[in-house]
Amino acid sequence: MDWFTAPGYWMSRLVFQRALAGVYLVAFLTAALQFRALLGERGMLPIPSFTARVPFRRAPSLFQLHYSDRFFAACAGTGCAVSLALLAGLDNRLPLWAAMSLWLLPWALYLSIVNVGQTWYAFGWESLLLEVGFLAVFLGNDDVAPPVVVLFLLRWLLFRVEFGAGLIKMRGDPCWRKLTCLDHHHETQPMPGPLSWFFHHLPKPAHRVEVAANHVTQLVVPFLVFAPQPVATGAASLMIVTQLWLVLSGNFSWLNWITIVLAASVLRLPADAPSVPDAPPWYEVLVLAVAALLVTLSHHPVANMISRRQVMNRSFDPLHLVNTYGAFGSVSRLRYEVVIEGTADEVPREDSDWREYEFKGKPGDPRRWPRQFAP
Repeated sequence: MDWFTAPGYWMSRLVFQRALAGVYLVAFLTAALQFRALLGERGMLPIPSFTARVPFRRAPSLFQLHYSDRFFAACAGTGCAVSLALLAGLDNRLPLWAAMSLWLLPWALYLSIVNVGQTWYAFGWESLLLEVGFLAVFLGNDDVAPPVVVLFLLRWLLFRVEFGAGLIKMRGDPCWRKLTCLDHHHETQPMPGPLSWFFHHLPKPAHRVEVAANHVTQLVVPFLVFAPQPVATGAASLMIVTQLWLVLSGNFSWLNWITIVLAASVLRLPADAPSVPDAPPWYEVLVLAVAALLVTLSHHPVANMISRRQVMNRSFDPLHLVNTYGAFGSVSRLRYEVVIEGTADEVPREDSDWREYEFKGKPGDPRRWPRQFAP
């Protein structure tokens, strides 16, 4: 059916899929490097203790069935390997059903990690990666042109990410309405980057322009992604530029990068789409059924956005299929840093040799230049 696919977005899909595979790779690599200290059998929030008190239906995860540090490492390693395969384009060398299965695998593995990750995986970008990753399963490969309905759902998600973030700011801290939040934000943000000092010391009028531009990008521009081309491409490009500005000004994990990847799906990139047969009927039925489910589930984030008690970054189902997003509804005016110290003495005393634990990504010694950690 001609109405089902959009051949003009062939290159956009390619860029989106490869970039998403890169974000997946970072996510699994991060999990592999730090899970033992955070979630391992002897970690700060051990997964076995969590699964013993939280049932599978509330937190679906492979680790509900079995957990060991070795098994977690194997899952994270598998996620890295699959992400590399997708980054290299293996999905385009497989039949359509196999390519969809390959995209489903990192989603299921990362869902297993997030659902037992507790405090360490309670951030909005985790749910955002899962929601984007689930949509990617149904975007197809070189056997079919990109489905229109999935491209629409990606735009709907991008709209919710940006517009939800804009609303939470206008409803939250008065400084967003007064255009003064960035007088403080660059200094008090969770993890400043190497350029944050320079952003903080921009002239106050420049901070006003920053805030005003942010409001336009998050409250007006999101509606334009549903407009005809080239307006939609212009809107997505403006969002990408704004996200790159945030990348330069601080460390925000892969929040900005996954939003950039999402916006890339809206771009109409010039390319000659190859001639392919119509999508198989089973694929059309499956995509339409999933779309109907996601549209139905969207009533939760819509109700949240129009509510005066809007909340940020919440999942409404244990599979993280449709979520609500937002960031910095309030901005701190002062920065407080907890200094953690330890001693090797068996019996700690005031005059013991206390040594400070330095967190790599957090401000510490004022003489130490902040580093770039994101993503």
